[in-house]
Amino acid sequence: MSTISVPLSAELQHLLDTLVRNGSGSNRADVMRRALERYGEQEVINGILKAQREPDLRGDLLELAAQID
Repeated sequence: MSTISVPLSAELQHLLDTLVRNGSGSNRADVMRRALERYGEQEVINGILKAQREPDLRGDLLELAAQID
């Protein structure tokens, strides 16, 4: 496991400490790990939702290419 150092504003540090006090994690590092895991999960979900909004391109490639021009 590696360790990184990330500067935090006073507001973010206060939020981090509040999350620890409220039981979101056992300590600051635990809260940060959980936050990064959730962020990663949300990015995957956003990618899936974005892909679902993409047009469905089916059919003849030449006809599809003509639509792009």
